[in-house]
Amino acid sequence: MKKDKLERKIAALRQGDGSAFDYIYEHTHRSAYFAILYIVRDKMYAEDLLQETFVKAVASLPQYTAGTNFTAWLCTIAKSLALNHVKKYKREIPTDFEADAYKFGSGEAEIPYIFDLAARVLAEDEYEILMLCQVSGYKRREVAEMLGMPIGTVTWKNNEALKKLKKIIEKEDGA
Repeated sequence: MKKDKLERKIAALRQGDGSAFDYIYEHTHRSAYFAILYIVRDKMYAEDLLQETFVKAVASLPQYTAGTNFTAWLCTIAKSLALNHVKKYKREIPTDFEADAYKFGSGEAEIPYIFDLAARVLAEDEYEILMLCQVSGYKRREVAEMLGMPIGTVTWKNNEALKKLKKIIEKEDGA
């Protein structure tokens, strides 16, 4: 099971095995990234804060309780850093999606619009589930394990999020 392997890699990292970090990063960075992106709404800031999240997580690794949900623990750190970032600058952080839209063809310009729309209209957990299932390509079972939720809840929230977005997009197309 992936969770057991992740726990073994975390234990190895605690014991000084730096090579274990690669596995941990590969299996957890998407969740943390989307949690940050939901708050700051800017890809550049999200990437910077993702790095900061992993630096802080490695430094705080002794505080992690083995056998609990590491991804949720990491996302808590990520969200905290993102909220502190927003609070520190006390201004609305503009999303870089609109600023660069002219550089892309029409199809590529629509994708960032959908990400931004999703961040504006969906609840945080719906957004995170949608991004992990639809964008990152995780199976709902994997997302349920990452987020510590029942698979039925993940499936329901994913479907509800898709329905909300579809309804808004159809409304805009009809207007």
